[in-house]
Amino acid sequence: MSASQAPQPGTSGNLPSSASSQSRPRPSPPSSADKDAKTPPKLTKNLSTSARSAGPKGDNLYEWVSTILGPKGSVYEGGVFFLDIHFSPDYPFKPPKVVFRTRIYHCNINSQGVICLDILKDNWSPALTISKVLLSVCSLLTDCNPHDPLVGNIAHQYTTNREEHDRIARQWTKRYAT
Repeated sequence: MSASQAPQPGTSGNLPSSASSQSRPRPSPPSSADKDAKTPPKLTKNLSTSARSAGPKGDNLYEWVSTILGPKGSVYEGGVFFLDIHFSPDYPFKPPKVVFRTRIYHCNINSQGVICLDILKDNWSPALTISKVLLSVCSLLTDCNPHDPLVGNIAHQYTTNREEHDRIARQWTKRYAT
């Protein structure tokens, strides 16, 4: 790994809630312009306001953890959700594997935390950053996709009994994510 690809010493990937978050480096995968496809992700400056942190677990640059907040106005508001991010040796040409560690009631996220999101599968592009991936995950919490569900019964409930769906999602958020 070259010096330009290595994480900066003393950076943890934590995001402050203030505007100073633009001044410190943040975790991000290398772009497709990187010559060595087998390099681990590197730091970037931009994560969404709901993504509070993202960075390596210990010394393993291919295993990351992220923390996101339930988006304001969503049934997940007030929740703190932890995600694991795994980068394969084929990264950035293959998408990272992103899974929820925190239980969540969502038609596009199953009980093992697997996320049904097009950019983590067929619509992956090496130009995507971890910031953009986490922004997409946060957007999925605001606007689920019941037409491409991973959990059919939750999608059905979302489309036929939204009030009950939202009540259960808020209950799970309170129970598992606070």
